[in-house]
Amino acid sequence: MLLSVVMVGTALATPVDTYEFKSVENQKRALDLAHSLRCPQCQNQNLIDSNSPVAQDLRLEVYQMVDAGKGDAEIIEFMTSRYGEFVLYKPRMEAKTLILWLGPIGLLLFGLMIGFFFIRKQRAVSAVEEELSQEDQAELDKLLKRDDK
Repeated sequence: MLLSVVMVGTALATPVDTYEFKSVENQKRALDLAHSLRCPQCQNQNLIDSNSPVAQDLRLEVYQMVDAGKGDAEIIEFMTSRYGEFVLYKPRMEAKTLILWLGPIGLLLFGLMIGFFFIRKQRAVSAVEEELSQEDQAELDKLLKRDDK
């Protein structure tokens, strides 16, 4: 029984989980970088939160690159050249990502404009009270008297 517990514990420990950094600064920088990169397999998790084998490999690669003395921009460039802009949680401000940055603002403005016109139309309709012609009023009175019986 004890042997199986030890074997399971060993199987769960990966090289990434036990990676020893050269310095505390490198560890902090590597963890910050891994938090800012998205797992290509999971798509909604960063490299730290993901348990996929791809994320484990990428975490290890980021850790090793940081310890090798590479800069953040160099590591991010390596990851984006390999996996595309998708790995960045905050896409760069470029022509092809402009809709990602300006889309929410455009949708908000469009919604405010629709709301403004809707409220304006509702106020205009409620402000205008139609007057009934004498014929229509007579017919209405006739119908109301019929319902009273």
